[in-house]
Amino acid sequence: MISANNVTLRIGKKALFEDVNIKFTEGNCYGLIGANGAGKSTFLKILSGELDSTNGDIAITPGQRLSFLKQDHFQYDEYTVLDTVIMGNARLYQIMKEKDAIYAKEDFTDEDGIRASELEAEFADMDGWEAESDAATLLNGLGIETDLHYSLMKDLLGAQKVKVLLAQALFGNPDILLLDEPTNHLDLDAIAWLEEFLINFSNTVIVVSHDRYFLNKVCTHIADIDYGKIQLYAGNYDFWYESSQLLIRQMKEANKKKEEKIKELQEFISRFSANASKSKQATSRKRALEKIELDEIKPSSRKYPYIDFRPNREIGNEVLTVEGISKTIDGVKILDNISFILGHDDKVAFVGSNEFAKTTLFRILAGELEPDEGTYKWGVTTSQSYFPKDNSSEFDNDDIIVDWLTQYSEIKDATYVRGFLGRMLFAGEDGVKKVRVLSGGEKVRCMLSKLMISGANILILDEPTDHLDMEAITALNNGLIKFPGVLLFSSRDHQIVQTTANRIIELLPNGSMIDKITTYDEYLESDVMARKRTVYTKTVNDEEDN
Repeated sequence: MISANNVTLRIGKKALFEDVNIKFTEGNCYGLIGANGAGKSTFLKILSGELDSTNGDIAITPGQRLSFLKQDHFQYDEYTVLDTVIMGNARLYQIMKEKDAIYAKEDFTDEDGIRASELEAEFADMDGWEAESDAATLLNGLGIETDLHYSLMKDLLGAQKVKVLLAQALFGNPDILLLDEPTNHLDLDAIAWLEEFLINFSNTVIVVSHDRYFLNKVCTHIADIDYGKIQLYAGNYDFWYESSQLLIRQMKEANKKKEEKIKELQEFISRFSANASKSKQATSRKRALEKIELDEIKPSSRKYPYIDFRPNREIGNEVLTVEGISKTIDGVKILDNISFILGHDDKVAFVGSNEFAKTTLFRILAGELEPDEGTYKWGVTTSQSYFPKDNSSEFDNDDIIVDWLTQYSEIKDATYVRGFLGRMLFAGEDGVKKVRVLSGGEKVRCMLSKLMISGANILILDEPTDHLDMEAITALNNGLIKFPGVLLFSSRDHQIVQTTANRIIELLPNGSMIDKITTYDEYLESDVMARKRTVYTKTVNDEEDN
């Protein structure tokens, strides 16, 4: 068990948390939620001991081991992948290194023998002989192939490093597991594996995530940070949302009844306070009036943007024809003979572990890359707007936000443009901020403003939820559901894929594809196992042929 006792954290004069008292118990998974800036990651750092609170303390059951998902992707660059995972259990890794150092000695003494014996006993008690196989199982489950396990961390891609650090946090069955945005940069297959791992995990988990589907799958409780307090709810994210909305409605209804009673008492007092025969009753009602207190309904710190993609023209029957597109980059075939035709009702989710393939295809269709082979043709009634995964080049200038967005608007009117920024929560002086200094979340909201103001009837979106908070993701989800045009998108947010897509195209590791008219959940249930067996068999046969 881990608990916060009267925890307060002040930053300058502002109290981020005040007198927080909460217990996290064994066997439960707690989703820590709240608006951007509410202090979710900060609270995890307080629980982990990385950050001291202003007042109060954190108590952990004696003897329990806490594991915290690291965010420094360069800390372990000189270690192998397997060693990095095992370092998740610091004591076990220390024993392994000390043993190796003793056995490497040329002048092995009796004292060394005694020490080695002690270490071997402790090593066995900690299931050390299974450490490498356990680490490998975690890595394979997250999609890190066996041939990478002895590579140095510095030789891995960024998304692969994220998976290794997640495996490190999960390694060794920690008693308390703290996860800050564990699904970031994971593909949907890896997220599904993590969901099953946490569902079957028997100890304490506290997780921060913006993925609503993930929270619904794994959480037994929700800890909501709002108003500088943390309120605990039993149930998953959807249950929290319904419960919190019900509580607000109940408080409003109770206040309405109280206001009606106040009005009734005030009218009686006003009519009869000067009447001698009614004076006692009027006095009694004054006392009753003084006892009535309205419930304080504080405005939430959550703010929802308004996302509404409205095409300037309807789309015709001819939308997009892709024929035999192939692309090789740095000697690796990323796309291999990709062909498909889109209709005017298609909303296509591109899925699969090969994220580079999705990005490459989107860049080709957006006109940023040329294919090595094959062609594509957009219909004459189509207009496209592209949301790239890497938007850094868009903001590498000294424009202020209003001027930056105006360049993409047919109507060059500052008031008109500010309207789109206002929908994305850029208010007042925000419009004169330079785009170069914007945060990751602010840049994404600017890009969504650009998509809205474009009036395009085809949207190409490459991981649009990165850096967004729960409220913005919910608004984006609703906007995509309502969008009457054609969508081509990739997203790690299961709920967006499930509620938006009516067609699934999976780009496979060998560069080919699977194309199905179906929802995402139906696709997973009906095809995923057969597909994986087919890909595995093909890979084995190819290796035997070589």
